[in-house]
Amino acid sequence: MSSLPQTMKAAVLFDYGDLRISEVEMPTPGEHEVLISVEACAICGSDPKIVKNGWPDHPPLGKFIPGHEYAGTIVTLGEGVENFQVHDRVAVEPHKGCGICVNCIRGNYTTCLNYGRLDLGHRHYGFTCNGGFAGYAVNHINSIHKLPDSVSMDEATLITTAGSSLYGIIRIGGIRAGETVVISGPGAIGLMAVQLAKILGAGKIILTGTREYRLKLGKQLGADETINIKESDVVQKVFEQTDGLGADLIIECAGTREAGGTAIESAKKNGRIAYIGIYSEPVCINLNKVVQHNLTIIGSKAEGDWCIERIIPYIKNGQIDCKSLISHIFPLEEINRGFEVFTRRIDNVVKVVIKP
Repeated sequence: MSSLPQTMKAAVLFDYGDLRISEVEMPTPGEHEVLISVEACAICGSDPKIVKNGWPDHPPLGKFIPGHEYAGTIVTLGEGVENFQVHDRVAVEPHKGCGICVNCIRGNYTTCLNYGRLDLGHRHYGFTCNGGFAGYAVNHINSIHKLPDSVSMDEATLITTAGSSLYGIIRIGGIRAGETVVISGPGAIGLMAVQLAKILGAGKIILTGTREYRLKLGKQLGADETINIKESDVVQKVFEQTDGLGADLIIECAGTREAGGTAIESAKKNGRIAYIGIYSEPVCINLNKVVQHNLTIIGSKAEGDWCIERIIPYIKNGQIDCKSLISHIFPLEEINRGFEVFTRRIDNVVKVVIKP
């Protein structure tokens, strides 16, 4: 630590809606933790909500550093760290469970029963403890993954995004060869779901959304058909493209009231629906169809089941394209401009990366 600075620049939330670049004290890694020099941190759809409204159990205002999709290089090892070395390039996983509750013991650490209990070992980086919109960040070794040299730091910020898509697919039972898969919401998670559906053997991939530039990108990444929900009836179009049967699997990434209900209506008998989107209001769904058509529904919280580790080989081998999703890059000093571009959907934005 002696060769490192005593302070660093960070984006600190001083009040809701008030994110400022500040000089703050350098964090110190504890037992089984490492200090990471952050080289890139992407803006996720949840970040603007955190900046605007906070998050349950977040650090005190004036000290809270958001950001959870980050990657960098290890510069210091805490006590007891094995299997990682200084200079290792790593991607960060936002969730680190307490490790002692029944959910964590069963591997369901994204739904840790001690959520927010820092004293019991739980961490949710960028949510309940400080994250990666900073020059440096501290992470537990359970939340970091080594990166191949061929994967850039910018690309690595999308590993969490891809991991969230994969987790939803795993929780719904995977994708069976030849199935018709509808993916709603062509944001970063939906576009990752398109690529994963292709890799995992989907027979037809239908992507739905409202923004033509994203639907076009989805086709480039593997979607066979796209539906602009502003121009067409999604359910009608899905049934037309499936010989009147409906989709085998719907992966709902939009997180809107309309998309939540449409997912059920688009499903084939014995179909499956994975809800990945985050909803800001209750959604009305046709439960009678769920029962009468024997549908299977799951929710999927973040990037569990060690999915980030599973995603890295796909990126290394070029099967998942991260670069095409990165539309804008800003230095840390311009983070508020980055948030503006992202939230206002300026200049065909998809994913914004911040460079400390």
